[in-house]
Amino acid sequence: MSKIESEKNLSSVKVSPAEHTSHGAHKVDLQDADGAAALIAGFNGEITKEMSDKVRWKCDKHMLPLMMILYFVQFTDKTTLGSSSILGIKTDNHLTQAQYNWLGTIFYLAYLIFEWPQNLALQRFPPGKWMACNILVWAVVLCCHAACSSFAGLFVCRMFLGICEGSITAGFLILTSMFYTHSEATQRVGYWFLMNGTAQIFNGFVSFGVYHINPEIIHPWKIYMIITGGITLVVGICFWFFIPDNPMKARFLTTEEKIIAIERLRGESTGIENKTWKKDQFVEALMDWKSWAFAVYAGSNNVANSLTNMTQLIINSFGFTVGQTTLLGCVSGVIEILTIYSSVLVIKRYPNARAYIGACYAIPNILSGALLIGLPWSAKAGLLVAVYLGGVGTPGFVLSLSWCAESTSGHTKKTTTNAMLLIGYCLGNLLSPQMWQSKYAPRYYIPWGIILGTYVVNPLILLTMRYFLNKENKRRDMLFETGQAEIEKYVDEEGREIDATFLDITDRKNLAFRYPL
Repeated sequence: MSKIESEKNLSSVKVSPAEHTSHGAHKVDLQDADGAAALIAGFNGEITKEMSDKVRWKCDKHMLPLMMILYFVQFTDKTTLGSSSILGIKTDNHLTQAQYNWLGTIFYLAYLIFEWPQNLALQRFPPGKWMACNILVWAVVLCCHAACSSFAGLFVCRMFLGICEGSITAGFLILTSMFYTHSEATQRVGYWFLMNGTAQIFNGFVSFGVYHINPEIIHPWKIYMIITGGITLVVGICFWFFIPDNPMKARFLTTEEKIIAIERLRGESTGIENKTWKKDQFVEALMDWKSWAFAVYAGSNNVANSLTNMTQLIINSFGFTVGQTTLLGCVSGVIEILTIYSSVLVIKRYPNARAYIGACYAIPNILSGALLIGLPWSAKAGLLVAVYLGGVGTPGFVLSLSWCAESTSGHTKKTTTNAMLLIGYCLGNLLSPQMWQSKYAPRYYIPWGIILGTYVVNPLILLTMRYFLNKENKRRDMLFETGQAEIEKYVDEEGREIDATFLDITDRKNLAFRYPL
């Protein structure tokens, strides 16, 4: 097919029966295949770089900004507890340190318990609409925080926040894998994840602003909850109307562009979607070592994430005023934006260096943990810098999210593996707040020691996973080179050839699949 320059000429993209032979071809039922298989069955045209880039740009223009805004909102809402900790929420609700820690834990405990049901729902129902429903519920719940006056009320609200927000990261990974190639997906995950840093800056300035509100009129932390809840409500409504559930339902793409959107993922994706839950894929996910490796890494990496609820209190304990503390919290956001964006640029330049990049960004984390344990309490400036250095290692987890999704094919297996990773993420987050007990204050040697241990372990896990995935890629290459394996062909009932990418085959069974590194 020649280069196409206009939407009118895109109509020349045709779906026609592919020539095939009876030997070496496997007949498949399209009902059991990927949801995109029927649309592109038998396609034998050429997708030029210009056509692919045009469709990718349309996906970016219509989806990426709203996804980035939602991730900004998610992190803002998730960290409202930490931001409110110096705005009076503890005193107004008569919270002990133990109760405050439990408010951090219950969020992730609910997230953990409902992560598996959320992933099943994301497979069974349209993922865009399912996420929108969750967003609208948690917007209302967030506003309800302002009506709380006790630990019990806040406990229930935080629990529902955890239930609803459990759909977002998993849903984003599914949507991103539907529209983007491996390398593109890694970059897009980085783009929407760096919005966490933007949220920290936003939280700092809003906290500083509401801190000056007269508490006799309304308590600062309450207006903070209402502001963030209102923003979330608007974003949830936009998400319902503007985010497609898959490329086949993307209203901003023509029929021909939908074919291009799917075809350009051939061999560069783990498929689009399949609504049928498959027990064999579920079992395979549980028996796959890399599923557990990603889950362990997520758990270890997020032990330090308990700092989202503690950083404001820790900085305040260094002797800074409440107003100064709210603004100093913005620095962590700037660091996160710079580190994640720089990692996106590096991974774009070296697409198969995920583990190496994540390990390199972990080095400042190790230095941070050592300084926080070794510096004397009088070295306030040094301790503050050490706290900031702890945020440099965020790219490791960001890369692991996309790496996990890109290393798993078969829709049921992919949703299961994503759920396992996010369950690990929850375990790290729900257990770690319990470290910050008042008896360890103000130096918190025990929590910092545990965090330093995870800082050392995290890059080792990444490098180990890369070693074994690379070893498996080489084994598969050898099988094809020696003739022990060959590329298998698949055809539908009408004899049209379908690429294995769109047949909902797992990465273990599809020997042509190569694991990104």
